[in-house]
Amino acid sequence: MSYVVSRDFSMCFDVAFRVRMHSENKDDPGSLLECLPPIDFCCIYGSTLHPNNHEKSKMVDYIMGVSDPLQWHNENLKMNKDHYASWMAHLGGAKLVTQVADKVGVGVHFNPFVTYTGRLFKYGVVRMNDLVEDILQWKKFYLSGRLQKPVRVVVDNLDINNLNYVNLRAAVSAAPFLLPAKFTEANLYAKICSLSYMGDVRMLFAEDRNKVKTIVTGQFDLFASMYKQTLEGYAAKDVLKLSSLKRPSAPISQDQE
Repeated sequence: MSYVVSRDFSMCFDVAFRVRMHSENKDDPGSLLECLPPIDFCCIYGSTLHPNNHEKSKMVDYIMGVSDPLQWHNENLKMNKDHYASWMAHLGGAKLVTQVADKVGVGVHFNPFVTYTGRLFKYGVVRMNDLVEDILQWKKFYLSGRLQKPVRVVVDNLDINNLNYVNLRAAVSAAPFLLPAKFTEANLYAKICSLSYMGDVRMLFAEDRNKVKTIVTGQFDLFASMYKQTLEGYAAKDVLKLSSLKRPSAPISQDQE
């Protein structure tokens, strides 16, 4: 099934309710996009968004959306063959890269440890149709889970930034079911953050068990800005009762009857 992002979609929501992803007009660290084929969507995610992170040696993580991964990887292999695992590039090229992503992975092919302008990058490439489908339906709950956390959007030709409002609203709807009647703003963001890690076996042995707490503590202000309008919308409908937001200990309550 194909999904088309209508140009009229943004008219469905008031401007005040546009999704609060952490989108800024900052320079893209290292300007990696300068050396890649054109893309339709790109966001930076992970620890490099931490407000106090000034360590340039850290890897910068990207998610990139393209209309046709096969064609995109074919072009990128001509430009940046060294970005790919040598066996993939030589044995099957773009066709193998795309098939592995679609049939073995979650539709995303990652090129890690890419060095450009003295910085280290990792970028994942996904089909735009798969990105939209995951945002709207949580089909694989990989990219949608990633976009429930703060990201910095640097390219957005199809208004994914606005479309993601559906994803954020769904996250705020789901998380309270896993929380008691009264909880804090930080509790809510931690539960939202943990949704995409549920069932992830890496959390049992390969990942830091305090990862969720670290993410929310380090990026609390970004979470607060991202979910402010969604929470206020739910409060206006008496789904949630809020006091004052933008404080980790700010109390939130829900009617569980």
